[in-house]
Amino acid sequence: MTTTSPQGRTELLRADRNPVRVLVVDDEAPLAELLSMALRYEGWEVRSAGDGAGALRTARDFRPDAVVLDVMLPDMDGLAVLGRLRRELSDVPVLFLTARDSVEDRIAGLTAGGDDYVTKPFSLEEVVARLRGLIRRSGTASVRSESTLVVGDLVLDEDSHEVSRGDDPIHLTATEFELLRFLMRNPRRVLSKAQILDRVWNYDFGGQANVVELYISYLRKKIDAGRTPMIHTRRGAGYLIKPGE
Repeated sequence: MTTTSPQGRTELLRADRNPVRVLVVDDEAPLAELLSMALRYEGWEVRSAGDGAGALRTARDFRPDAVVLDVMLPDMDGLAVLGRLRRELSDVPVLFLTARDSVEDRIAGLTAGGDDYVTKPFSLEEVVARLRGLIRRSGTASVRSESTLVVGDLVLDEDSHEVSRGDDPIHLTATEFELLRFLMRNPRRVLSKAQILDRVWNYDFGGQANVVELYISYLRKKIDAGRTPMIHTRRGAGYLIKPGE
């Protein structure tokens, strides 16, 4: 199985501008982890469960926008899990995973309320593509141009160079914009000073890495002043950006 790249695709976001949430339910831990990695690579928030009871608990807390659900679970049938999910999340799209490929199994899953059906073994690209289709058709997420980066309530348009947080426009210099763009292209990822220098300034400053600290402080004054901080320092490691909590 291979992962799919989000390059060149439009981005799906929740109405609150946060990443789409997907719950992966499969008792095969390596497979669940592969699926989760592929979906996170799409920029989505993912949680997983290895049985039906865990899936139901996680769904109540996580409130997913879509569910990938294995039919064969150790404690209860996937169809039973779906029935209980529908009582609390009546409209959440569900993509079934199964090792069985009979027409009867497909009909049973779809009749029970499943929205789509993928038979093992499958490609991760196919699962991602089908999920994107289900989420878009469900109306729970909006499509945002690939030129727009979003982290929490912070929005950066790479084409117009406009930046806003919430309803407030933020005016940045060219260098501040490039630094923020690099951070937002790597949300929740710690970026070292060396990585930032190489990407934003395109060459090594000969030990003058304090220029990164300086521009991070500029960004904080414009992005975080009077708001929940989004730009964070990891001492000895670097900087990251993540939604304000």
